[in-house]
Amino acid sequence: MTAARVKPGSSRRTQRILERVTKSRRAVLSGPPCAGLKALRYRFWNGLFVLLISAAPAVIVVSQTRPRARDLGIAPGIYPPGTLNAITDVEGVRVGHTTVIEGDRVRTGVTAIVPHGGNVFQDKVAGAVFVGNAFGKLAGSTQVNELGTIETPVVLTNTLSVGVAMDAVVRYTIAQGGNEQVRSVNPLVGETNDGGLNDIRGLHVTREHVLEAIRSAKTGAVAEGTVGAGAGTVCYGWKGGIGTSSRKLASDRGGYLVGVLVQTNFGGNLTIGGVPIYKSLQPPGRRSAAARPQPFDSPRILSLSKDERLAQDRPGEGRAPADGSCMLVVATDAPLDARDLRRLAGRAVFGLGRTGSSYSNGSGDFAIAFSTSPEMRSRFNETAARARVVLPTDATSPLFEAALEATEEAVYNSLFQATTVRSAIGTAEAIPVERVRELLGKR
Repeated sequence: MTAARVKPGSSRRTQRILERVTKSRRAVLSGPPCAGLKALRYRFWNGLFVLLISAAPAVIVVSQTRPRARDLGIAPGIYPPGTLNAITDVEGVRVGHTTVIEGDRVRTGVTAIVPHGGNVFQDKVAGAVFVGNAFGKLAGSTQVNELGTIETPVVLTNTLSVGVAMDAVVRYTIAQGGNEQVRSVNPLVGETNDGGLNDIRGLHVTREHVLEAIRSAKTGAVAEGTVGAGAGTVCYGWKGGIGTSSRKLASDRGGYLVGVLVQTNFGGNLTIGGVPIYKSLQPPGRRSAAARPQPFDSPRILSLSKDERLAQDRPGEGRAPADGSCMLVVATDAPLDARDLRRLAGRAVFGLGRTGSSYSNGSGDFAIAFSTSPEMRSRFNETAARARVVLPTDATSPLFEAALEATEEAVYNSLFQATTVRSAIGTAEAIPVERVRELLGKR
């Protein structure tokens, strides 16, 4: 649970009330388990928070306690998660968020992923980018794929804030000790378009927001859902956001870790653990499954002409659009070179398909992968040859499978952890957890 954020200038009394309620809520929810009591605790305190929001309009966002996928019994794949089930299970990886929510129009933010605790420019990590569909703005990707290294924190934000984020990453890098003579920096900045909930044309993300996300990046548990770069995103018509997950290989397979972080803002037909959720559950205002066009492989559709079939896929009133984007960041401690890191990143994009992604024309689907292994790092201005240990290609399959599994679960976490967001521009409802639980129980 994250603390409430209050708009600058709000009354001190409002801030004190929220702080006290947050503290009390945490104490009650962490009390001893008792059959039926835990659910009652959640309902009471989440209801109280809703009342506070309506009674104190200065409040910007108050997070609710919502489950992660594993709390609902959803555990994709065969590999166990790491200790935190997050990208930060990969040693040294840090994540920071800045959530920018102001008034009734601004719902956006920044998420920063820092590969290790040192000077990333001086001690570059092996990295690669995989492009599933290039309808997006992933700044810095060409140099990463050319040189096979990442030399800055990875920053995620909204589409029109890529420029200011690049500026901030450059300033952060050249200001680090040891970089006084640096004259070229390749900032790596990705985005999704949060214009459905956020006044994206207002350019509300500032340099300080980006620097705050980088400087606040830490190891440990990662905040998910309506936070950072996920504050204004929509996934499958529901409120999306930031999600993360990890997988750990067995010792006889190297014991390596793979962690994935996603910024979900895409569409398709939501499927969870193989269950076609979309057939029974649609976001408010969307068509029910019965009213939607039949699948292209149904007998009736196959009997139609090509033009008639295409007409079935044209967006209709109330139909959830498939367009959007997804940014994925994959970290591993396995000593992979840039070639195999690109292949690992590809598996993350493929993993979206397990959740029902339609990979539409307007969906920018990008994955960034890096290795934290010291063996694979490149020192700035290094010219001397050196020996290093590299995982052979034939040993990569378990890592690929781990990336698929972690991506799938990270998407689910982004949905389950997200809270409803309303603005003057639009509304995205949090997916109803109990209804999903009911549908999964019928499989």
